[in-house]
Amino acid sequence: MSEQWDYKKAGLDLAKYEETIAGIQPLLARTQDKSRVIPPPFPPRRGGKGVGGFASLFDLNPGGRYANPVLVTCTDGVGSKLKVACLVGKFDTVGIDLVAMSVNDLICTGGEPLVFLDYIAMPKDDPELSIALLKGISDACVESGCSLVGGETAILPDFYAPGDFDMAGFAAGVVERDRVIDGRAIRAGDAVIGLASSGIHSNGYSLVRKIVFEAAGLKVTDRVADLGGTVGETLLTPTRLYAKPIRALLAATAPTAVHGLANITGGGLPDNVSRILPPGKRVVVRRRSWEVPPVFGWMQKLGNVADAEMFRVFNMGVGFVVVCDPAAADAVAARLAADGIPAWRIGEVTDGDVGVELV
Repeated sequence: MSEQWDYKKAGLDLAKYEETIAGIQPLLARTQDKSRVIPPPFPPRRGGKGVGGFASLFDLNPGGRYANPVLVTCTDGVGSKLKVACLVGKFDTVGIDLVAMSVNDLICTGGEPLVFLDYIAMPKDDPELSIALLKGISDACVESGCSLVGGETAILPDFYAPGDFDMAGFAAGVVERDRVIDGRAIRAGDAVIGLASSGIHSNGYSLVRKIVFEAAGLKVTDRVADLGGTVGETLLTPTRLYAKPIRALLAATAPTAVHGLANITGGGLPDNVSRILPPGKRVVVRRRSWEVPPVFGWMQKLGNVADAEMFRVFNMGVGFVVVCDPAAADAVAARLAADGIPAWRIGEVTDGDVGVELV
């Protein structure tokens, strides 16, 4: 008689899946704007623990709030920072990184984040891991004013090795057509305001891991006096979320005061600020105009990394940039400081070939 097979034997345990779904439901519910998230008409029926409908519904323009709304969408992942989370065995912060990587991009349009969805892929259903990941996603959605309306957990036993997993995020928002910020208003003389990062954020971890774990031979449990904690704690510091401070800034300033917004991710200041510059405009950044967190000097020394490479790969302590009318620069910095975001005037816009010059 041939061997009898079922889904569980093939690597997918539907009972574990139901346990995961039951555990994450409160994490979704706490993020949702009940005035805009439209619930499914019937209660969940899959063992009483299912998620309801096949897709989520969200009121894009309740009460005609927007005159001419434009949908804003973006997607991103966490990258190889997840490898550090696996080494440490701590998974409740990389969900914050996941939300930040999309939402911090979305607000560069001047948009309001509305909804977030996640995709998590792993070799076997692991309710404890899934709930830890969703805890971080949920925390970040609450902080960003974004409703977590759904997602997908893919169990791929022959695709991922035991202990591996990956995650991606998808965000959608809205902005009035006449309030879109796209850099076209940037002009010579504009001030460039740098907002403090929380550290490395979620970029450059392929280089980080080579330097820290291979070149230097350190372990995640090693304490580093210069960093005030362990290697693992430092490298897992979550990406700063800028959505609420930037939304508050845009609400508090004149519509024409802010000319450009840039999220400083892979490529650092040179690549990301250049993305919003119109033809014939250049930014000069003064490298000593802000405080660089110790983690960057520590890594640079460990890996003997050139200055230019550090600025090309990492944010170097500036996680977001606001380009504004010079007359508004002090008010912009003061508004950000009021929301707990250290900010510095790090440069100016000049005429010239598109690019960023570090001086």
